[in-house]
Amino acid sequence: MAEPLAAVPGAPATGASLTPQAAGAWALAGPWNLQGLTALAGHLPPLPDGSGPVVLDGSGLTAFDSTGAWLLRQWLAGPSKRADQARKAELHHWAPAWQALMQLAIDADIQPAAVAPKPGWVTRLGQAALRGTAQSLALLRFVGETAQAGAGVLAHPRRLRWRSVLHHVQIGGFDALAIVGLMSFLLGVVVAYQGADQLRHYGANIFVVELVGYSMLREFAPLMTAIIIAGRSGSSYAAQIGTMVVTEEVDAMRTLGISPSEQLVLPRLMALGIALPLLTVFADLTGVFGGMVMARTQLDIGFHEFIERFGHELQGSSLLVGLGKSVVFAGVISVIGCFQGFRTHGSADSVGRQTTLAVVQAIFLVIVVDAAFSVLFNWLDI
Repeated sequence: MAEPLAAVPGAPATGASLTPQAAGAWALAGPWNLQGLTALAGHLPPLPDGSGPVVLDGSGLTAFDSTGAWLLRQWLAGPSKRADQARKAELHHWAPAWQALMQLAIDADIQPAAVAPKPGWVTRLGQAALRGTAQSLALLRFVGETAQAGAGVLAHPRRLRWRSVLHHVQIGGFDALAIVGLMSFLLGVVVAYQGADQLRHYGANIFVVELVGYSMLREFAPLMTAIIIAGRSGSSYAAQIGTMVVTEEVDAMRTLGISPSEQLVLPRLMALGIALPLLTVFADLTGVFGGMVMARTQLDIGFHEFIERFGHELQGSSLLVGLGKSVVFAGVISVIGCFQGFRTHGSADSVGRQTTLAVVQAIFLVIVVDAAFSVLFNWLDI
């Protein structure tokens, strides 16, 4: 039997062709092998509709191999690409070896790739639980590495990059004053307006002072400020560190013996721990001022009367409660942002994905921690 990959001696090195002939016949010419089919593959003429056999005249073939056989089989099968729906073929003037190879390709029964069954809800729940457990363990490990780096800095304070800390205080704190002030002012206006609408019916207008004071100092100012900083600074931490991971700057730091936790995480953690409580105090002031404006407009309570009752009724513990919350919120936001940044891998698409996760998880955990604080303070009667 002749070798299927062989070419006819002395044949010209032209490309393969498939030409329609009379009475439904098709003439094959040229080298129907890997080299000769480069231009023809993907540009075969359409097979006319019908169910009768297709006559393939191979008198013009100069070379033939499995590539040509497979291409013809796909052409005979049409758009369905299924062997059981392929048109029958009659091979005329083919070399015995090439005819055997073509017949083998036509008779081949190739099953389509099996599609994996969609997992059930129990499987999906288990997979989600495993992913959550793995991420929780990774977060715990990251917190441990950060604590170890912090202990090293406490032992050698000169290793801390104070310039980086001040830089992040400016970006995460000073540059956020405008948005935090506007948000808290409007929040104070809303709280006072909603309270005034109810208190007016009972002649208890003056109690709007306690309503605005306690709600802003203990709850709204620290919580809303933390949510804004989570979307602003938490996302920037994840994006900055994630970009450094993608560009292999973090790997270069480890190669040089520089701790990424010490150089990247601690400055951001300390900066947010300084900036967020100060922003919370600023939010307290602007929120109470917004409540004062609305109280004067809706309830005829003057600024002097409002401030006097505010100082008499509210205690310093309310301010300290809000500041204590803000310190914990700062730790949650900075740790989550840096953690998701270090989990970036692959490409810029991963940077965006981890940044989104950082914002969502930080806001969710801030609300969960705030709810835990509410339960704890109620239990301690604070």
